Amino acid sequence: MKIEPHIKIEGTSKFQIGEIRNNTVHYDFEKIKTYLNIKGHLLFGKNFKIYKEDEPLLFKLCNYFIQDHYSCAKLGIDTNKGLLLSGPVGCGKTSLMKLLLNLAPHKTNYEIIPTRNIVFNFNSKGFDVLEKFNKTNNYCFDDLGLEPTGSHYAKECNVMGEILLSRYDLFCHPEPQRRIYTHITTNLNAQELEKRYGNRVRSRMRAMFNLISFDENSIDKRK
Repeated sequence: MKIEPHIKIEGTSKFQIGEIRNNTVHYDFEKIKTYLNIKGHLLFGKNFKIYKEDEPLLFKLCNYFIQDHYSCAKLGIDTNKGLLLSGPVGCGKTSLMKLLLNLAPHKTNYEIIPTRNIVFNFNSKGFDVLEKFNKTNNYCFDDLGLEPTGSHYAKECNVMGEILLSRYDLFCHPEPQRRIYTHITTNLNAQELEKRYGNRVRSRMRAMFNLISFDENSIDKRK
């Protein structure tokens, strides 16, 4: 079956989000928005919508997900880093990271895991849980900073801090195409992240991530 990355199929409907010229897909942001609105309804229900005020941020994310290196460079985004998507509660961080997985899965893919689930798992099973994230899978850690402190048989552990240190080592492969990527959503700002995880982790996060932020006054879309 011929792969057509510029054609998205949902049920019996077909959406063209770009066109192929000279063996290269040229994406159309307006058509991408139309598709993402439809896909959002399917994933999250009829109340989902892309807000006008979020479109500049969405444009940045779309360029990253389709790995448009030229446009990303103009936007100050490094396609050889992961994403750290920050913003206030309910602004849509997790929904976008789930939704955009469908845009160009041949380019950008990962498994989304809530950080609190990782810590609950650690509390139950211990340090073996940390090893899972020291392997060559791409992950998006959802709601970093909201997880409790890990504790297994009275041994406390800053679980996500340890995991991020390990993920940094996987990220630092000298060949960009062999790097293992990590993505994050968080409500915390840079100072809060450093306070929670320490300067050592914060320093590595600067190297690992593109910081893309919702406006601090973004509305809670769950209301």
